[in-house]
Amino acid sequence: MELLVTQPAPDFTAQAVMPNGTFQELTLSEFQGKYVLLFFYPLDFTFVCPTEIIAFSDAAADFEEMGVQLMSCSVDSHFTHLAWRNTPRSQGGLGDIAFPMVADLNRSIADKYGVLTDDGVALRGLYLIDKHGIIRHQVVNDLPLGRSVVEAKRMVAALQHFEHHGEVCPADWNKGSSSMEADPEGSKKYFESAYKD
Repeated sequence: MELLVTQPAPDFTAQAVMPNGTFQELTLSEFQGKYVLLFFYPLDFTFVCPTEIIAFSDAAADFEEMGVQLMSCSVDSHFTHLAWRNTPRSQGGLGDIAFPMVADLNRSIADKYGVLTDDGVALRGLYLIDKHGIIRHQVVNDLPLGRSVVEAKRMVAALQHFEHHGEVCPADWNKGSSSMEADPEGSKKYFESAYKD
């Protein structure tokens, strides 16, 4: 798997199912000026995948408030995406989803992002792309392991905190908790508070 953090996000143009259920050609670079959280999943009509997609969709308003465009991608067609959306959640379907679902039928997008398996499906890769189109966070899970929406939101908040305040975020940082200056002198204030003798 290729490490893409600090690199420009590989651009792509593909068909997508939009939140209103219509088909639209979507180009990633059109979203520059916004944060993008792009996540891959293996296949439509599978098992862990709907739980992740629904969880991200349920949190879409939170991401929108943070200025983040959510976007999912798998190696299925846009027709299959739509059929899955039209299947009730109680039967393993998705119902309404609040973000575009990108179709990667020729597997070129998953390949560009380094998540394409030998079996031709995508690993559970997630990429946080900043307003300038640079990947700032990347996590890739194996097929059986679902991702955390809470952690994805935490990463967005940490990146935005750094951008707005110039301070770095220590382990388990959450919005409102202490950050630190990224230099030997400035960081002392944080360490003195966090690790009292």
